[in-house]
This record gives sequence, C-alpha cells and structure tokens, in this order.
Amino acid sequence: MNFKQIFLLLVSLSMLSFGLPKNIQKKVDKEIKEVFDLETFEFKAKVISKDVASTLPASFGEDNLFSIKSKGKLLGYAYVAKAPSKTDEFDYLVLLDKDLIVLKTKVLIYREDYGGEIGSKRWLKQFVGKTQNDELRYNDNIMAISGATISVRSMTNAMNNLLASLKILHKKQLL
Repeated sequence: MNFKQIFLLLVSLSMLSFGLPKNIQKKVDKEIKEVFDLETFEFKAKVISKDVASTLPASFGEDNLFSIKSKGKLLGYAYVAKAPSKTDEFDYLVLLDKDLIVLKTKVLIYREDYGGEIGSKRWLKQFVGKTQNDELRYNDNIMAISGATISVRSMTNAMNNLLASLKILHKKQLL
C-alpha cells in the first residue's frame, strides 16, 4: 500500500468510529465535570454484549453506556439515550455513581415546541437518589407537568427501564 491508500483508509476508519455526536459529548463532559467535580477524566464505552442487551428493558448499544474514571479509579457511569416525545424524540443523560445510584438526569436536546418543561432542574431532581430497586410511577412519585404529559410519561418509562436494566446487569456482575 502506498501513502495515499493508507491515508484514505485511516480517514475512512475514523469516520466509522463510534461515540457520541460532538454537540452531545460536549454537554455530557460539562455535566460530568460539574457532578464529579473534576477537570480531567477517562470516558470509555462500556459495551454490553448483544445477547445480554437484547434481554434488557432499556436499549444498550455501543455508544450509550460509559464508565467514568479518574486516575484509574471508577467514579461512576453515564447513560445517554433517546426517549419519544409527542412527534419526535429527545436526548437525555443519566449520571450514576459506582453503586448505580442516580446522581443527575438532564435533558440534552428537546425537539418539540411543547413539553420542554421536563428539562427543568426542579422536575429532574426527583430522579436523583433513585436506585435499581426503585419503581417510578407517573403522578404518584413522579410529578405530572401540564402540557408535557407524553414527555413526562416517556422519561418516567425510560428511567424505569434503565433502573430495571441496571438491576439485571448488576445481578449478572456486568456492572
């Protein structure tokens, strides 16, 4: 292979690399720095095998569960996914400590004209402290928001699915 062929191959491979889109990665990095109070950290994909992932309520691909380490020590995990809204979907982040306790949730990108109130810090705070043993119920232990019913139910379901999946992964000693 000559230099030009090698260069084209490397460029092609780099375009196929997995990971979060740049705009989302930037927001995720900001939240990790704030929540874990650090400037530098290792952010590495935690790949769940397709066989195991297919049995889980939440979706786990190659680019949505990440370990967060600093100086070789595991601090926690980041889970990035999409949930449906009325006519589109929104991107959200869940930061967990190493014991799989929710430290923070954040709506990263909301694409609807209505229902964006689910992105408020006040509403999202109700997920903080939740664990794999918690069950979230709309209009019971999760507050309703007028005008955002579909998004609230969707985020509640997404969090329930994630927590149930974490329980399974923990039992299988994968986390």
